[in-house]
Amino acid sequence: MSNNIKLKKGLELPICGVAALQCEKTVIGDVVALNPCEFRGLIPRLLVKEGDSVLCGTPIMADKKRPDILFTSPVSGTVSAVVRGEKRKLLEVQIKTDGKQESIDFGKKEVSALSADEVKNALLTSGLWTSIIQRPYGIIADPTQRPDAIFVSAFSTAPLAADVDFTCKDEIKDIQTGIDALTKLSDKGVVVSYRKGGKSPLEKLENVQKFYFEGKHPAGNVGVQIHHLRPIRKGDVVWTITPMMLAAIGKLFNEGKLNLMRKVAVCGPAAMYPCYINTLPGVKMSALQDFIGAYPEDLRIISGDVFSGKQIDINGTLAFKDNQISILKEGNEYEMLGWAKPIRWSQFSTSKTYFSWLTPCRKYNMDTNLHGGERAFVVSDVYGKVLPMNLFPVYLAKACLSKNIEDMEKYGIFEVLEEDLAVCEYVCPSKINIQAIISDGIELMLKEMA
Repeated sequence: MSNNIKLKKGLELPICGVAALQCEKTVIGDVVALNPCEFRGLIPRLLVKEGDSVLCGTPIMADKKRPDILFTSPVSGTVSAVVRGEKRKLLEVQIKTDGKQESIDFGKKEVSALSADEVKNALLTSGLWTSIIQRPYGIIADPTQRPDAIFVSAFSTAPLAADVDFTCKDEIKDIQTGIDALTKLSDKGVVVSYRKGGKSPLEKLENVQKFYFEGKHPAGNVGVQIHHLRPIRKGDVVWTITPMMLAAIGKLFNEGKLNLMRKVAVCGPAAMYPCYINTLPGVKMSALQDFIGAYPEDLRIISGDVFSGKQIDINGTLAFKDNQISILKEGNEYEMLGWAKPIRWSQFSTSKTYFSWLTPCRKYNMDTNLHGGERAFVVSDVYGKVLPMNLFPVYLAKACLSKNIEDMEKYGIFEVLEEDLAVCEYVCPSKINIQAIISDGIELMLKEMA
């Protein structure tokens, strides 16, 4: 197989609001929260109670089905609230920070001298095991299994995505340590995919298999890369992890402490000042008021990118896996006979419906307006024009809707997560929520195949 893969399909969303490559300040806030709902298949068991003092790395929750998988505190402070929903479902654990960031001493370790079991135990004890995602299905990796390979995408093509080269340029040593550690857990080591033609500092990494991808979004999605490097079949197991979490693993071994501090891009057309900040997962959006603006009720705040991120409110939190906060205006305005106006220079169209295609370099001040409602889900080739995977996305979605497990397997449910088909949802003329359909299909597979 060639180390250079060119993808001809995809879509670059010309949205304005890219974050300036400068880090403005460090923001943690008074309260940081852990949200177990972010993790697919997790049944959490609470290990603390309100009023308990915690350090960075103190266990807060465990998985009931796999109790060795721990979720630990990213800050030092006091457990201020345990938020539950219907039937006492655990929704959130809030920790009031003390500003000291004191951590449990896990002990510095020389990775080269550790066995695979010792590496695994260190990751489980610190809570960093939760950063390793298993495919198929996008669940937390099973510690009892050994994957065929571990995949890392060293770039992102999502709209306004955080620049991996910028966020990780000062953490190459820690990322290398993280790779050396994970290599011990896989049969075929770690596979890293780079953007072809770029000059990434991550290309200095050693002890990895290197591949180069060229193309539009979703070329940077690790799921698309796996599809072209090693398609997942029934019974296969591979793991994925981000460079950001590799750096956290490296710091665990090099410093002996849990350090989840990361550079986060605050971006989007409605961002007050698109830039980067240093912060932690679980930080509340209320702590970022200077960047979000004074009237958040008129805005849509998204943890992640505008295609596949999660909508949150001003009291919502940055997800554990995210290093991007996207801010857009709510598209509540009604445009009479909008469909009959071909001369619409302010609107972007993937199908050249509007004359705005004559200005291909323009960036658009986009909002959340759908410009229409959901309609019949018809079979067409619209998805195939933007999805660089050898799948039948319409048939896969309809198999998920009909809960036909045999067809779901045949059409590629093992190879995709919601984010991989997000671009299909954007271009869908029927306004179908493809990501929700795929999510329901994956949940069905987990339930039926358990």
